[in-house]
Amino acid sequence: MNTDISPVVAFDLDGTLAETAPDLIHVLNLTLADEHLPDTRVEEARQLVGNGVKILVQRALAKYGKSVSEERLEELFQRFLGLYEQNICIYSRLYPGVEAALQELLARGYRLAVCTNKPDRHSHLLLEALGIAGCFAAICGRDALPWAKPDARALWGAIEKAGGVRERAVMVGDSKTDFETAHNAGVPSIAFPFGYATEPVENYAPTLVVASWAELVPAVERLLGP
Repeated sequence: MNTDISPVVAFDLDGTLAETAPDLIHVLNLTLADEHLPDTRVEEARQLVGNGVKILVQRALAKYGKSVSEERLEELFQRFLGLYEQNICIYSRLYPGVEAALQELLARGYRLAVCTNKPDRHSHLLLEALGIAGCFAAICGRDALPWAKPDARALWGAIEKAGGVRERAVMVGDSKTDFETAHNAGVPSIAFPFGYATEPVENYAPTLVVASWAELVPAVERLLGP
């Protein structure tokens, strides 16, 4: 790299780095068992996953026309957090090509960050279990910073923690929230179409769309330079 400040590639976690829906839905069903609702199927994850755990629980309840008090919602939220920590990586898997792409980016001088609305402790535990935590100069979960996506400051904070600047950074994600965050932050974005977006990712106006992790490094260099 011909600059004093290495460019930063910031990644969403769920639906971008890893297929996590099977564990999330498994824990969701355990959490809501006392509410006497039908189990949610993994195939329904796209309509539920995204924007954090509390919203996941709210969406699942709403799907069955169930309403609970704020106090009960908080109880369910805390129950989910505890159960998820115990089931953090039973079925979750990295998408094909993730490790190779991350290593290639590191070899080319990029710094890597995670910017996710997943709780910070869960983010670290999951990335450790998946074997890639050491690739990242910064891992910023929902409570690592005072702001959450789509607030631009969540992304700016992750970039800064990774040792970069927003003018030399790109956001990689799979959902509307990711691309709204990048837009709000004035940072270009790269979209994967296989995550948890409820619409075609092109509808969210990312800078680029790539079909697989094998295409990521050339896309990053197109936006940030070699």
